Amino acid sequence: MPQAPFEVTKELTGWSLFWAGLKLRSPDSWSSEQLREMVVQVSRDARDSYRIAALAQVPTVAALRKLFREAGCDPTRYRPSSEALLRRILKGGDIPQIHPLVDLNNCLSARLAVPCCVMTVGTFQAPFVFRQGRAGEHYESLRGPFNLEKKPLLVDTLGPLDAPITGSERVKVTEETLEAWLVAYLPAAEVSGEEAQDLLSGYLGQAPVAELSFALTT
Repeated sequence: MPQAPFEVTKELTGWSLFWAGLKLRSPDSWSSEQLREMVVQVSRDARDSYRIAALAQVPTVAALRKLFREAGCDPTRYRPSSEALLRRILKGGDIPQIHPLVDLNNCLSARLAVPCCVMTVGTFQAPFVFRQGRAGEHYESLRGPFNLEKKPLLVDTLGPLDAPITGSERVKVTEETLEAWLVAYLPAAEVSGEEAQDLLSGYLGQAPVAELSFALTT
């Protein structure tokens, strides 16, 4: 993979961060039948592959829980976003369709069983640090005010940016978002950046709603 065009410092061990640049191809991407079919199929595949009672024993899920504990976070109280998504699917719901870039992100998250986030270009500023959240750190998350202390946390020069539990309002994708960066939080012992890149490229071939401007692992 190419060298990162930005600096990432990782203070938490055992993780790899997969990054990808995505740009919508056209306004028609919102009405892509191919994307709708793919979202439904990924949801079906998850229900065929996992059982909610045994989800904690899935190697990737177990590895993520271990990494959360090492960061000081109880993964049964603050679930990785991927585990929360899979539990929603296994209870009978499909991946929600929100925005083409968010839908791609959620398909990748469900298939790999890892937390993923898409951040609107222009709302963040490198360099990045991936570390444990500190006392007093918080942000307005997609679920409301969120205490970041002792949570795995991605920070940029502007402050707390994203946690693999719930994303921040600052970087969220909106109807106006045409370009975003995706970051996937990988337990390095279970999932490689190459796997993430191959899967994302396959999804973009199946539902060509966006162009991939870069893909790399840090």
